[in-house]
Amino acid sequence: MLRSTIYIIIINWNQRDLLFECLRALMLQTIPPDRITVVDNGSSDGSVEKVSVQFPEVQLIALDRNTGFAAANNIALAKCRSRYVALINNDAIAEPDWLENLVGAMEARPEVGMAASKMVYDHDPTTIDRVGDSYSIMGAGVLRGRGAPADLFSKQEKIFGACAGAAVYRKEMLDRIGLFDEDFFLINEDVDLSFRAQLAGYQCLFVPEAIVRHKASQTIGRDSDTSVYHGHRNLEWVYLKNMPMPLILATLIPHMIYILLSGAYFLSIGKGRIYMQAKLDALKSLKQMLAKRRVIQRDRRVSLLYLWKLLTFENPVRRRTARR
Repeated sequence: MLRSTIYIIIINWNQRDLLFECLRALMLQTIPPDRITVVDNGSSDGSVEKVSVQFPEVQLIALDRNTGFAAANNIALAKCRSRYVALINNDAIAEPDWLENLVGAMEARPEVGMAASKMVYDHDPTTIDRVGDSYSIMGAGVLRGRGAPADLFSKQEKIFGACAGAAVYRKEMLDRIGLFDEDFFLINEDVDLSFRAQLAGYQCLFVPEAIVRHKASQTIGRDSDTSVYHGHRNLEWVYLKNMPMPLILATLIPHMIYILLSGAYFLSIGKGRIYMQAKLDALKSLKQMLAKRRVIQRDRRVSLLYLWKLLTFENPVRRRTARR
């Protein structure tokens, strides 16, 4: 029986019905969390009022505006006094033993700072949505396993990072490396966190027994302006902040190729202008990101060889055409 304290945090924005389904699944966990916190980002669909009535045991933080995924999580994380903190999207439904499997795996591995779930599609649980994150030599996060048969991923293994849509973090790790970068607002903030954790010497474990069914892209939409802009501005920030200079030199040409391939893709679907704006705004923030980079790189505790072995040779653009 696990004795560690565990908090769960869910961010919500105008998705009341999805949130309720998520909460009902969390109420059935084989190890009940010590606290469930819902941070509502200024919803106008009655989410706050309904949660208060139907789930009185849930701690509710009601914000007056949409602060984004990163800042909303940070508000709740700053109040956490638990050993572990689990994050789950409001459009994800956890299997009853999800939390027990994640935390149990981390209890057995003190070197692990975060654990990733097996996220399958809600409409087709035989297909992977993602099984954590990889990071490509092209300088971009990769949705690990997307579109693959779910039974291909059946063993625990060390990977680059966890998708914050269904993950558990060791709170002492977050206290050391810092919380989400609020400048990101949303998208890739978890890739950034995973990269910072790896640089600081914390590993990530994929736990295939920890399963959630994900109603993908319910909030921001696939290839919406919001998704394209924040995803591809923030992608540059992750690369600039975290990649050590020798590895930037080794990956710069693949990274530029990725920028061109992505640009061609978004131009072909009518999103070329918003994509270019994302890249321009990333450059405008160069001085600010370089200041953050200096702090992160100064605290690096792992070798360049270790980081190089974490990188994959996948082309992240190909994941865009995978089944969703």
